[in-house]
Amino acid sequence: MASPKQHVQEIRRTKFSIGGEPNPLTEDLHHAVKNLSAELYAKDVHFLMELVQNAEDNSYNEGVKPRLEFVITSDDITDTGAPATLLIFNNEKGFSPKNIESICSVGRSTKKGNRSSGYIGEKGIGFKSVFLVTAQPDIFSNEYQIRFNEKPCPHCSLGYIVPEWIEEKPTLADIKKIYGEDSLPTTTIVLPLKPDKVNPVKQQLSNVHPEVLLFLTKIRQLSVREVNENPTQNTVTGVSISSEVDFVTRKNMNAESYTLHLSAEENSDDEMECSYYMWKQKFPVRLENIVERRTDVEEWVVTLAFPNQERLHRGKSSPGVYAFLPTEMVTNFPFIIQADFVLASSRETILLDNKWNQGILECVPFAFMDAFKTLVIGSDQAPVSSLARMFKFLPVESSPFEKFNHVRDKIKAKLVEENIIPIETYTEQKHFYKPGEVRRLLPEFWDILNKARDEGVYLLNLSSHDGRKILSSSFDTSEYDQVLNFLGVKFVDVDWYAKCIQSSNLVDGVSEELYLQLLHFVAKNWSSKFKGTDIDSIPLIKYVALDGTLSSFSLYECTQPHAGAKRVVIADSSESNACSWLINWNKEFTCAANRFFIPESTQKAILCFSQKQTLMEWLVNQVYVTDLSVYAFAKVLCSSVKNNRKHAIAYAHFLYHSLSKAYLTKREVDTLCNSMPLVDNYGSITKIRKGVLVPANVSKWADLIVSNPWWNENYVELGKEYLNASFCAGQFTDSGKLISFLTTHVGASDIPHISPPNAGFSAVDTPLTKDNAFLLLDWIRNLRYKGVHLPKRFLECIKEGSWLKNTVNGYRPPSKSFLIRSPLGKILQTGSVLVDIPLIDESFYGDRINTYEEELKTIGVMSSCEEACNFIGKELMSRASSFTLSKNHVLLMLNFIRYLRGSLLPLDKFVKSIKDGPWLKTSWGFRSPEGSVLNDSEWKVASEISNIPFIDQSYFGYEIYNYKEELKLLGVIVGLSGNYVTVIKHLKSPAYLASLTAEAVLLTMHCMRILNDTSKLSTSLKGTSCLKTNMGFKKPSECFLYDPVWGCIFDVFSGLPVIDHKFYGEKIFSYKSELRKIGVVVDFEDAIKIFASLFKQKASQTSFDKENVMSFLSCCKKLKGTECRFPPDFSAIIRNQKWLYTKVGCYTCPKKCILYGPEWKSISSITCLPFIDDSDKFYGTEIHGYREELKNIGVVTELKHGVRFVPECLSFPSNPSTITSESVFSLLECIRSLLSEHKLSIDDEFKKRLSRNWLKTHAGYRPPESCLLFDSKWSSFFNPTDGPFIDADFYGPKITSFPKELNAVGVIIDLEKGRALLASHLESLSNTDNIVKIYRYLSEYNWKPEKQDDKKIWIPNGTEGGKWVNSEECVIHDPDELFSLRFYVLEDIYDKKILPFLTFSMEVRTKPSLDDYVDLWNDWERSSEELSNDKCWKFWKFIMKHLNTSTEKKLSDRLCKLPVSTRSHEIFLVDKEYAFIPDNLHLNKLFEQEKIFVCYPQQNFGPSSIAKLYDIYRKIGARNISESLCKEESSLVSEDDVETVEVDPNTIFNLKGLVKLILGFLASSSLKMEPEKRHEAVQGLLNLSFLKTMVPVTVSYTLSLSSRDVVTKKDDKMVRWDKQSSKFFIHKMDEPERNALKYATYFCETISEGVLTENHDWVPALSELITLGFVLKFKNEDIEFLMESKNLQIFGEDEKFLSSALPSD
Repeated sequence: MASPKQHVQEIRRTKFSIGGEPNPLTEDLHHAVKNLSAELYAKDVHFLMELVQNAEDNSYNEGVKPRLEFVITSDDITDTGAPATLLIFNNEKGFSPKNIESICSVGRSTKKGNRSSGYIGEKGIGFKSVFLVTAQPDIFSNEYQIRFNEKPCPHCSLGYIVPEWIEEKPTLADIKKIYGEDSLPTTTIVLPLKPDKVNPVKQQLSNVHPEVLLFLTKIRQLSVREVNENPTQNTVTGVSISSEVDFVTRKNMNAESYTLHLSAEENSDDEMECSYYMWKQKFPVRLENIVERRTDVEEWVVTLAFPNQERLHRGKSSPGVYAFLPTEMVTNFPFIIQADFVLASSRETILLDNKWNQGILECVPFAFMDAFKTLVIGSDQAPVSSLARMFKFLPVESSPFEKFNHVRDKIKAKLVEENIIPIETYTEQKHFYKPGEVRRLLPEFWDILNKARDEGVYLLNLSSHDGRKILSSSFDTSEYDQVLNFLGVKFVDVDWYAKCIQSSNLVDGVSEELYLQLLHFVAKNWSSKFKGTDIDSIPLIKYVALDGTLSSFSLYECTQPHAGAKRVVIADSSESNACSWLINWNKEFTCAANRFFIPESTQKAILCFSQKQTLMEWLVNQVYVTDLSVYAFAKVLCSSVKNNRKHAIAYAHFLYHSLSKAYLTKREVDTLCNSMPLVDNYGSITKIRKGVLVPANVSKWADLIVSNPWWNENYVELGKEYLNASFCAGQFTDSGKLISFLTTHVGASDIPHISPPNAGFSAVDTPLTKDNAFLLLDWIRNLRYKGVHLPKRFLECIKEGSWLKNTVNGYRPPSKSFLIRSPLGKILQTGSVLVDIPLIDESFYGDRINTYEEELKTIGVMSSCEEACNFIGKELMSRASSFTLSKNHVLLMLNFIRYLRGSLLPLDKFVKSIKDGPWLKTSWGFRSPEGSVLNDSEWKVASEISNIPFIDQSYFGYEIYNYKEELKLLGVIVGLSGNYVTVIKHLKSPAYLASLTAEAVLLTMHCMRILNDTSKLSTSLKGTSCLKTNMGFKKPSECFLYDPVWGCIFDVFSGLPVIDHKFYGEKIFSYKSELRKIGVVVDFEDAIKIFASLFKQKASQTSFDKENVMSFLSCCKKLKGTECRFPPDFSAIIRNQKWLYTKVGCYTCPKKCILYGPEWKSISSITCLPFIDDSDKFYGTEIHGYREELKNIGVVTELKHGVRFVPECLSFPSNPSTITSESVFSLLECIRSLLSEHKLSIDDEFKKRLSRNWLKTHAGYRPPESCLLFDSKWSSFFNPTDGPFIDADFYGPKITSFPKELNAVGVIIDLEKGRALLASHLESLSNTDNIVKIYRYLSEYNWKPEKQDDKKIWIPNGTEGGKWVNSEECVIHDPDELFSLRFYVLEDIYDKKILPFLTFSMEVRTKPSLDDYVDLWNDWERSSEELSNDKCWKFWKFIMKHLNTSTEKKLSDRLCKLPVSTRSHEIFLVDKEYAFIPDNLHLNKLFEQEKIFVCYPQQNFGPSSIAKLYDIYRKIGARNISESLCKEESSLVSEDDVETVEVDPNTIFNLKGLVKLILGFLASSSLKMEPEKRHEAVQGLLNLSFLKTMVPVTVSYTLSLSSRDVVTKKDDKMVRWDKQSSKFFIHKMDEPERNALKYATYFCETISEGVLTENHDWVPALSELITLGFVLKFKNEDIEFLMESKNLQIFGEDEKFLSSALPSD
């Protein structure tokens, strides 16, 4: 064997042609090195992680603790001038010759294809990543010492991979000096660093994450240190990391858990440690997730790490994702995910869109759930309080990566369906429920419950309320709020608290302090939670009942809003000793006020309660608890007395005694007495009163007025009960004391101090004597002096009573009497001519009456001139209401007014008294003067339109005109001037206003101008045809007032009524504003609106003739330059209404019309444009004279403005071959204009019109969207004739000058946008070369079909074309070579470069799926051909590899037959119900000649795989042979027919030892059999007779394969227990020693089956135990040891039974 140096020289000579024969592969090496260089420097490679990865993939000797060390030094040990050198030490096995050859190659790693063997490297760079930081790496390993160089070798011009033997520097001694020990690890790599890489490398070394070893299975130690002669120059942060694995526990065949301890020491500081609970689980790789780089991997291994302490981080971020080594992805999850992820080139992240990674991430939720359930539920011995911290591993926070949020959502969805939440039981028993079934409690309530439990309250039924389970108190803390919110664990409904409080006796069963804490809890959460819930209905508020016992109200009872609702109160704490006083009186009143006091002990506790303020605020505001003083209590009592006479009297006593005991002050008593209920002389209770009267028998008011006039004004006459002595609430009152108290504090009064009642009294309705009259006046005078206001009814009674004597008709009311004073006498004398005047009879009353002038005025006696005139007027009007006043009366009145005016006497009241009376005769009859008119010539025209009430001149004569001024005073209208409102007021009905004279119309206009409010006149005129027009009399709203500027519009259409200004004269134009008010159209703005409406109507009726159009255009021309402009809405009507006739044959709106010009000729062949019809038949050429007017109203007059019509009017001929290239170019020019000048886009409608076949391509005429424009970019894939490219031969080179326009109409210009079109073009092709060209193009631009129907694959058929098939009919690979007849295997048809496109774009499956394999098996089931072993085992190996729950169900449902084999290993398929699993080798041997047993591969198939395959067979439908047989033991006839010999069992075995062993087994904790049952089971054994016979004891096994096919096999059983006869038969054998083991086995099985008839599952265990005893012959001392070793024992009752059944000799 060559030495290492010779081996290196051989490589240089043979591979790189250095000093040897030229290597024909040198050119390939150059190309490979070039690619390596490009790849190396293009990728962002973390070289340090590549080296760690390589070390993990290395092999290590057994017993070695794998270690990797990084040492950096500033010593230049390589003598290369490097500023620093990095050394890597690894104690691996070392480089082998094969490894050396591999490292001298490109892409020839010895680890390739070994992904499933634990190798973790994959980036294709590995060791060569060191060239990122060094130009010259050195390797020392297993006596190899070689160097590589970045620069090309001068001998072969290759770099990177040419080895060079190290002759001088560095030496091993140099390396050992740096390492610090005499012995070096097996492999050392020396990297002299590039100057610009020193700091980055130091940075990477300082940043080595302490968790780097977390998921590495080999490396257990990693260290980083810097070695310099002067340690102060060290800049690298050193670290030493180590890991240890403990407690590996396998959970099942696919999962295991263990604890891993990591420790890290930084710069020799204190060591940091963290232990991680590790969960590793395997999942089968799904076919749809396989990627090229992982084709050899069949299982995903997902490992989750749960840190038990703070993670090791060295101040860096903690990665959440590992691909064996840490990435830089921080997931925000509290656990770490490790799997064989596909990484980005930088190793910083995994590729989230990679389907391999997505498959792994789909497994993470399952792994997490299995791990989490093991942590929580599997911890049998852990107390509930220790489980809560496990929930901190839940991914509560969202991740910055959407894919991980998907994982988080899946975990959450699984968590909420699992019983994982511990509930509170207050016992050691743990119970778990789903998060949605568990509820939380508020922390304050937990505190209450815990204290209540300490006080002895029973709380074990917490989870019985509402069916909700209550979260464990150790978990229900704010620390876990986020976790619980994440799981959806909600707080209990507030009604739960009510049920708990009521059922747990938390009100009466706890201390006062805890009771107040409970109330405070309710108060604190009242507004946010408890208000309006069931808490209202439970007894919660304690109070003192009437009998002194304690009771409780519900909040509902305390807060009822209705009158008389119950209220809980507390005594005012500022009043000492008041509580008992109030409680006693409350009892006296039988709680009539519905006030109930909180117990005194509770009140005292409230005073000391720390949260008193909050509690009291709630009690006051929400429970309506009031703080009552004695005064407040008195007020409450006052309002509650109602109709209870006893309580009313008691209330007076309460006030009296409360005052005497100083509980109330005098001021408070006075206030209370104001509203105190009193019992009157009838025994009724009165609460509201105006005053209090002394009893009638001691009063003066009764003598004066006789009856009580105050009874209706709430004056109370006190009852006799107030005079009696009484005893209330333990307090005594002497007689007379109470009435004295009431006199002082309530106040009773009598005339003269009493105020008069607001009522009349009968004394004044009849004449009073002179003395009584003066008495009444004296009473009034007394009241006036006091300033007492006389009540209305009292005063009216006196004023209107006929008790005052006068000179007319005897006695009259004061209000109709006069007291004479000068100058009143003269007026009365003059007025007496008209009426009689009543004067007070001074002869009766004497002069004394004059001293009461003010009192007489107060009661209505008149004494002034105004009153006299008013009286005369009223009397006159009273007379006028009874009969008509004569002409003379009227003239006398007018004359009286003239007298008053002349005498300068006040006459207002007289005039006012007569002006409203209906005494003046007019043309309307008798009416009041107010509003009547004195007629003259001015009123003539007005009378045409108004019905005016003129004074009747024929009745009064011309004399009436002498009193114009007096008539004016009375309201009569004299003269028209200034009285136009009268004209309007008496306006005739509209029927009389039609066809008015010109003067009448002008008068109405004048009235409107003068008056402000003319609504009546304008309303009447508006509805009347009162205005004369050129079309007769019309209503104002129908009329127009002509205007010389814009009147031309009336010439366009006939039928517009214009006012006849010749009839009214020029003056009519001065009333323009008034005419406007009654609706006449006088303004251009209004006129044009009506004209616009008529215009629109005519247009809609298509009744515009040539004259209308020409007249309108002429009017437009006239109005040009004036201020009369058409409003926008009319302009819109002009533009939008269809009133211009076009050559298209219809009326069209102007904006959609074109005035023809020669520039339109070129586009007209492919369009149908709306030109205005200028033929003689319609508008003629005259229309062109209005070009400017037409342009102004929107008609298109120039081509540049009419391009927009082209899209809408585009009309291709049905035969596209008639379309010339000039037409196409013309259209493209228009499109260019639309896009550039008009800034318009190609809308859907235009695209629809363009979607006709009008563009000529090499694939025929096509619409634009089905065309491609060929240019140089396309030439790298196609020729112009290879697809639907526009035919440049037909259009010429000009067509390429319209790329933007063609692209706008849908022609595809860009390479990447042609994918869908060329894909759709595929099916029209049958040329394989063309199809492959398109495939390559589609592959280059990552095209994927949108529809399933588009996923067609071309299958060539040699030289005879081929066919298109669906992608479902194809697969890329057929690894088992089973599907050549079912699928087209594309790797056999297409180049490998095309296959990825077919996989990822056409979605051709990489391999056949499980369903395909099942379908294949179904075909085999139907086939009569023999199934080969190779095909069969390939099928079942595939099934085993991809087995899961859904797979099992699918196989069970769809597989009808299973493979069975013969001894010659031929395979047959039989119905699965007749296929059996040989679970019993003995039975297998019996039936081995039958074709019934399922088969398995004979080679490379271990026991676990066979067991797994058998399990699959069972789930499909195969049965265990042992469970499918009918077993029948031989029937031994009576002893007469069969010779038997009875034997003593003790000659065969020790019966007592056997029975004792069996009893010990039956008494074991696993079986849990009661003593009686145990004894019953062995009693049958004790009752047996043991018989030997020469007749064989056999058993028959019958197996039914079908209704007609039954197989029976017999076997020698040797023993039999006949239960019916209690006999045990033993076959006597000739050679017992030869069959001893067989005999022992059958014997023990038979005994076990006989004993355990009801527990057959335990037969094998008991049989095995008895077999051991059989070998020992059941000797007592051996049985004792056997039972002890098996942890079996018998108990006292068993000992007693055994001694009784088998007594000792």
